[in-house]
This record gives sequence, C-alpha cells and structure tokens, in this order.
Amino acid sequence: MEGTSCGPRWIGRGLVALTAAVALAGCAAQPVPAVATTPPAPAASAATPGPEAAFADWVAGFRASARAAGIRDDVLHAAFDGVQYLPGVIERDRAQAEFTRTVWDYLERAVTPARIARGRDLLAEWREPAEAAAARFGVPAPVVVAIWGMESNYGGHTGDIPTIDALATLGFEGRRAEWARGQLLAALNILQAGDIERGAMIGSWAGAMGQTQFLPSSFLAYAVDADGDGRRDIWGSLPDVLASTAHFLARVGWQPGQPWGVEVRLPPGFDLERADDGVRQSAAQWAAEGVQSRDGAPLPELGEASVLLPAGARGPAFLTGANFRAILRYNRSNSYALAVGLLAQRLVDGPDVQASWPRDLVALSRDQLRALQEALNARGYDAGTVDGLLGPATRRALRRHQRSLGVPPDGYPTLELLQGLQPPEAASPPASAASGQP
Repeated sequence: MEGTSCGPRWIGRGLVALTAAVALAGCAAQPVPAVATTPPAPAASAATPGPEAAFADWVAGFRASARAAGIRDDVLHAAFDGVQYLPGVIERDRAQAEFTRTVWDYLERAVTPARIARGRDLLAEWREPAEAAAARFGVPAPVVVAIWGMESNYGGHTGDIPTIDALATLGFEGRRAEWARGQLLAALNILQAGDIERGAMIGSWAGAMGQTQFLPSSFLAYAVDADGDGRRDIWGSLPDVLASTAHFLARVGWQPGQPWGVEVRLPPGFDLERADDGVRQSAAQWAAEGVQSRDGAPLPELGEASVLLPAGARGPAFLTGANFRAILRYNRSNSYALAVGLLAQRLVDGPDVQASWPRDLVALSRDQLRALQEALNARGYDAGTVDGLLGPATRRALRRHQRSLGVPPDGYPTLELLQGLQPPEAASPPASAASGQP
C-alpha cells in the first residue's frame, strides 16, 4: 500500500496540493513523397496504430459495464471524459527490482532519526484525533502514526498519478486486468459517494491512495469519516487518515492490549526449524522452553506467538504475535512490519534492536534467488515455483539442504549456500551482488 511518488505535503495543519498533469502527445507521421515508379508509403500511424485508440475502445466498454453496475452517468463523464493512457504505469508494473535489501539496510533507511523526530512532533500535534482513533478501534496511536510515516513519510510522498488513469491503464493492459477492473469500479463508487473529486483522487502508479495508501477496495471497506464533514478524506483530513488506518488494523486482526512483538534471546540448542510462522504457541510456552526477552523482563502476554529470525541464526530474534501479522496485512514484508513496530516504539522512547546484525552477509538478487530455487528443486528439495521470492516452500527446502550440510537450518539464503549448490562455472556472483549494492 506504499506510495512511491512525491505528492501532497502537510505543513502544520494545512495541505498544499501538489498535482501533476500527465499528458500524452502523438507525433503525426509525415507523408513520404511519391516517386514515379513507387507508390507512397502509408503513414506510420495508419500502419502501426498506437494503443490510445484501443484504450479508448476499452474505456467505452468499461463505461457500459460500470453503468450496468449502478454508476451514474455524471460520475462516468467526470471519470472518463479526460482519461488518459499512461505508458509509464505499464513500465512500472512490468519492472521487477533486480536486487533486494538486507533487513538491516531496510530498517536503517526506514527508521531514521529524522523520521523518529518528525513522528514524535506529529504524534504530539495530532494527539487528540490519534487518541480518539485508538480509543475507538483499540490500535495504539504510535502504531497508526508509524504506518503514516512508513507509507507516505507523514504525508510528504502520497503519489501524484491520477488514480482513475492508472487503474484504467492497468485494466486495459491485461496482466492484472480482473484486479484492476475491480479496483477501478471501487474508485468510481468512491467518486459517486462524494468522498473526493476526480481531480484530487491521486496516488501511486498502482492505484494506492492517500496518506496511508489505501487501494480503492480498502477505502470502501475501512475508510472512516472521523471529522464529521460527511466525507471520508484520506488525502486531506488527518482525523480521517488516522481513524481509517486504525480501523483497517482492527478489522484484520489487531488484538488490543498486546504488543506487536518483542526482541528475545533464544536458549542454547534451540531448534531453529521452530523459528517459523507456522509454529505458534503462547509466550508462556516459549518461556518454558527458555526463550527470554532481550532486556530480561517477563515476556509479554501473547497467545499465538512465533519466533522470527529475519537475518537467520546469526541475527536478532523476535517473538511476534497477532499484531505483527495484522501489520503484515498492510504490506506482506517482514522488514516492513518490523519497521512499523520499531518506529512505533521509538516514537515513545522505546528501544531499538539490541542484538547485532550479520553485516558481512549480502542480499541475494531476484535472479540469484531464482537460481537458488532451481538448484534446490534439482536436488529434490521442492522449493516450489521458481519466482525469485523467498516464501515458505523455499525456506523449507533450504532448511532441508542446510541439515544435509550439518549447518544451522535457519532457512536464510546466503551467497555461500547458493555457490555450494551451483556448478563451479556458475558459482561466481556478479560484481554488484558481491559488493552488496542494491
């Protein structure tokens, strides 16, 4: 749900709207002069029409289906009369980052001293609506403010792409057509409800909107009118932003009174295969096995808690519960959820990570993770689909391989493990991977 472009920025209690006009200009092909014995060549636009004409046909068809679904004609005119095909959205959708970041690099970029200081100031400035949201939905104000900071740097980077144009482009392109059509219809329902005008409905290239980056379907399900003006405004009303975010977390499983997690020490001889989200038990049961909080205090009460090793056996360990999983519903990344939890506790003078990170390790690229999955599958370990994503199947396969080597089975992919699985001629990493550059 995170936006990636610079958008509206909060200054005190005001909002300066930064909008960007997205224009497409077609270059008309010049006619080719006739030669006595050669017929004129057809214009390039006639021979190879661009996507704009096909896009216009797609929009016309979608208008008809949206009208049948109950969208009024005035809303359809406002939404589609000036809609534009955005090739940059397609480029962003098809692009995949080649390199990933280590968790410690991610956290150091996300939970910065500047973001902590700004968050503390805003938590004090907006304490009344933040506490009202906390009382209404049971989600602590620092957690909501931390998500605000992570998603848009407290409103500084909400995106500048018209949501209707972005979703229409994605729906027309076809790779995620069904998903995009559903989000586009949801966006039309938001316009029809009067929550926002078409020109102010802006966000990321993927359709996420507002200061905490809701997709249109999430907006319809969770957005709240907390300031009582009759509109759910996640672009310009901080009471609405904070309450909507708290409502989202409450509806996806947040447990009032529980922390997101706690940094822990694992006992000697701990079975690393139990450091898995699929192994859940109470904090009391973990304590009985020798798991202790890092600062020596009793473990917090957590019902279904899991041990998380985000950097493998050599890095910090955390005991995480239902609220960590609720944050993951916002963004399915352990690094993201850790950043939200750590930022939230830093906003109220809580601790940073205490254990050291294994900084000599480098993050594998997507291509290297694919190579790792292929090699594990070739050895019969069943790493699942070769997609360059470190999911549960890949972790299980990697653990089986680690056990065969007699090394700690933490399921953490390293360059050394990849090189050991590959034939010698394929084992040398690219220079950028060896240097750890993203």
